[in-house]
Amino acid sequence: MSQHVEVHVTAGTREEVVRIADAVVEGRVAAGAQISGPISSTYRWKGEIQRNNEYLVLMKTTQQRLDALVKVVRETHFYETPEIVAAPIEGGLAKYRDWITEETAEPTSCA
Repeated sequence: MSQHVEVHVTAGTREEVVRIADAVVEGRVAAGAQISGPISSTYRWKGEIQRNNEYLVLMKTTQQRLDALVKVVRETHFYETPEIVAAPIEGGLAKYRDWITEETAEPTSCA
């Protein structure tokens, strides 16, 4: 299993994906997030074909922090069933992957 993942999330407005991106980076469950859109989405929801413009946010995290990232997205997202898809990051620049690990490390407490 890959140590690092990229998480894809879509939302209905730019403001919503900005709020999600800010929340996951501020909470240190993602090292960074990129927003694109609007994108055209076609999908089936509750038996009906839907066509909408959405925005996409791509977030980088570690496998260890993935559940925490999903929790923040679920708490922040307006959709009943948001698209939250994680794909392993295989290869790429080692220094970048190290940065992801450093930026998503859980804070240590001082005793």
